[in-house]
Order: sequence, then C-alpha cells, then structure tokens
Amino acid sequence: MNVRYTLALSATTVALLFTAGCAVTRGQETVGAYVDDTAITTAVKARFVDNSEVDASAISVETMKGTVMLSGFAKNSRERTMAETLTWRVAGVKAVKNEVAIRP
Repeated sequence: MNVRYTLALSATTVALLFTAGCAVTRGQETVGAYVDDTAITTAVKARFVDNSEVDASAISVETMKGTVMLSGFAKNSRERTMAETLTWRVAGVKAVKNEVAIRP
C-alpha cells in the first residue's frame, strides 16, 4: 500500500523535475506553484487508489494554489466524506472544495 504510493509520488516527482523547464505556466501561477499543485493532485489520487472505500476512477482531482477541488460521483456519503478526509491528509493542501455528488 505505502510502496505503491511512494512509487507513484517518486515517479511523478522525477517526471516533473525533467519537464519543469518546459512547463507552460498558467497566467496566475509560477512554475514552482504549478509543480507543487501537480504534486498535491498526484498525492491525493494515490491516496484514493490505496483506499478501498474510494473509487479513484469516479472522482476527479484538480489543484490550484493549494486548493483542491474534488468532483465526480460517490456511491454514498461515506465515500464522499472519505475522499475529503484523505485529501486533507496530503501535505500542502490549504483548502478542499468537495463537489462530489452522491449517485441516486
């Protein structure tokens, strides 16, 4: 479980280090902030994959300046809450906007 998380985070970090010079910055962020946001997004998704209560393929994750936006669909309120809880546990997260809808 932790091995997969560590490998995913390591691979992403290496990839970001090699492509940071080529990155196209968004008008509102520096390259460093963009890299930080990408690392946060990757770490959140890795936590979703490692957790059996959250369907990682049904919940989208976007990060902007440390604020993480969750969207998509959850099977129940427990899954929605767990996704938000896992997101808060990632270093660098400043705020979470949980827009995950519960499937009827």
